[in-house]
Amino acid sequence: MKTRDHADEWIPTRQSLLTRLKNWDDQEGWREFFETYWRLVYGVARKADLNDAEAQDVVQETVIAIAKKMKKGEFKYDPVRGSFKAWLFTLTQWRISDQFRKRQQVASRHPDLAGKTELMEAVPDSAVEEQLSHCWDAEWQNNLLQVALDKVRPRVSARTLQIFQLHVMKDWPVEKVVQTLGVGRAQVYLAKHRISAMIEKELAKLKKRFA
Repeated sequence: MKTRDHADEWIPTRQSLLTRLKNWDDQEGWREFFETYWRLVYGVARKADLNDAEAQDVVQETVIAIAKKMKKGEFKYDPVRGSFKAWLFTLTQWRISDQFRKRQQVASRHPDLAGKTELMEAVPDSAVEEQLSHCWDAEWQNNLLQVALDKVRPRVSARTLQIFQLHVMKDWPVEKVVQTLGVGRAQVYLAKHRISAMIEKELAKLKKRFA
């Protein structure tokens, strides 16, 4: 299984799910959306040099912005005009910029705190925006992989999952996994095959569900 190469195809944001988000009372739809994307938004915010509390605020404010725009019909799923991935990135980037504006406001009231922001001391310039875009692409793939694994996690043992994560996700050689965990080579191959197959089946169900 080429885990990272096809990550973009794993859990596409289907039109039916986006349509459901227009209904604020659809708790299941919003739960599915939040569980799929919160780590992506949080991870990019942290990579942008925000602290934990600021990154949590970015997640919250991004979800609120999405809810409002969905309610007003400001986003219509049309891959030809632009992907949901790009739209979500734009909203996330704006919320990250908001956090740095807040830092500047605090610094203006408390000069002793000035100069303590590192990556983005003001609203991101073009160079930082480009860096953030690359970060978004990488985090997008990592996030989709984690969502897929979360679907499989309850159905396998902790040891089997650990073997898979080390060998497949961290690309450890078989011998290193064997020596580190004290397992046999056959266990490593079996864990890789079993979980890969389970993930593929889970992805098929997800795609069918949101088709």
